Amino acid sequence: MRTRPLGHESPEPDRLTSRRRWAALIVLCAGLLMVILDGTVVTIALPSIQRELGFTAADLSWVVGAYLIPFGGLLLLAGRLGDLIGRRTVFLIGVAAFTLASALCGLATNPAMLIAARFLQGAAGAVASAVILGMVIGLFPDSRDRARAIGIYSFIGAAGAAIGLLAGGVLTQTLGWHWVFLVNVPIGVLTVVTALVVLPIEPPVPARRGRDVPGTVLITAGLMLTVYTSTESPARGWTSPVTISTGLVGAVPLAAFVIRERLAPDPLLPLSFVTDRRVWVPNLVQFLMVGALFAFQFMLGVYLQVVVGFGPAATGLAFLPITVVIGLFSLIVAPRLLVRWVGKPVLLVGLTLIAVGLTLLARVPTEAQVLRDVLPAMLVMGAGGGLTLPALASLGMSAATDGNSGLASGLLNTTQQVGGALGLAVLTSLAAARTAGATQSGSSTAAALTDGYRLGFAVGGSIVVTAFILTAVALRSGPDRRRVVGEDESAILGQHRSAPRPQ
Repeated sequence: MRTRPLGHESPEPDRLTSRRRWAALIVLCAGLLMVILDGTVVTIALPSIQRELGFTAADLSWVVGAYLIPFGGLLLLAGRLGDLIGRRTVFLIGVAAFTLASALCGLATNPAMLIAARFLQGAAGAVASAVILGMVIGLFPDSRDRARAIGIYSFIGAAGAAIGLLAGGVLTQTLGWHWVFLVNVPIGVLTVVTALVVLPIEPPVPARRGRDVPGTVLITAGLMLTVYTSTESPARGWTSPVTISTGLVGAVPLAAFVIRERLAPDPLLPLSFVTDRRVWVPNLVQFLMVGALFAFQFMLGVYLQVVVGFGPAATGLAFLPITVVIGLFSLIVAPRLLVRWVGKPVLLVGLTLIAVGLTLLARVPTEAQVLRDVLPAMLVMGAGGGLTLPALASLGMSAATDGNSGLASGLLNTTQQVGGALGLAVLTSLAAARTAGATQSGSSTAAALTDGYRLGFAVGGSIVVTAFILTAVALRSGPDRRRVVGEDESAILGQHRSAPRPQ
């Protein structure tokens, strides 16, 4: 398998005009936005869905869980498929299937139909999104263009969830919950048609490589069970027999997968790739950071509605400032810093800002004034998110080559989704336990909820501090410059052949 740096894998991307590159980026981001939106847009519509379709309180969580389980479980497989049959092909299949599944969700007339359609939607979302980052990196070999493209990609990924909350509130209140899903149909059709025109056709990777069927079955089963356990544990309890049993059952295929990859002649996920410091450190940092951020978004949304008294649309609008700040930093500030500083310093600054924002939220009062008590923390966290996500995308792809960029992209997406699911489950469980204790002590509902969420924010901040320490200690900043920003490797080697390798 070829091992040239990603971005130099074929003459095709180099022949693309600048206009076509950016048009391709818009198409990829449109597909990503659809998938990201659907992770949160349905949240605010849940009460309406429950009333109209007759969901029980216990079954309603499956509207979310049926999407998250296949999404988290199939990302790694989808990324590897992109390497084997072409990232363009996998992206098109994913978007087309996602569009069909969205139509089925919007037309659902009973709980079973909606849950089945949501499962298909989650699987299709994984297929479409797993290869996008690899395609973005490959489209832009120039360092400055690549940094800008990564900034746009990261903005869509970070801001899409907040936009989903706003869109979900507006669509549910004006058109009804069906349009939370049906709005994807025209967008998806337009994305597929445009992608057929602007996305370049990639050369195939030799078909004999990477067809690790046993490994594929093991990792997919293990990840799905892990996500299922994470999403169900807050309701069932971490010590319930179901949680313990599913957790243990999920650990078995994951352990078997590691053994399989050590022995397989053509592994799905070569351990030599995973153990590369340029791979495991950014992925672990992202796992920790996203876990804290997913929980932050959920807890703050509930806090604003239940404690502060905001409605669904007002809650969505409250997240607009953080979306704007993420856009400013990921689209304007981060690309310039990534070219000048590379990834590690940018990541450290961003993690610091996120930790500060969560620390501020850990002090929110019961009777809060949003402009004084919430907005400053959201602005600081928006700046941190706008710096960390482009830096992590760059660093996480710095070891990728043309033969494994889909795998690298899928791995980053997998750690994001699994980390988000686990972080949300752990932090909301801690918050719920603190709330229950405060209620038993005689606190009001608002005061007890606030006390619980303050604990959740504080623990989230400590997790981000852990990610900061890991970055500072374990991540090397020197060797990845040529791969992160896409400089011509031969030129660097020619100019600095005698220079010592930085550590």
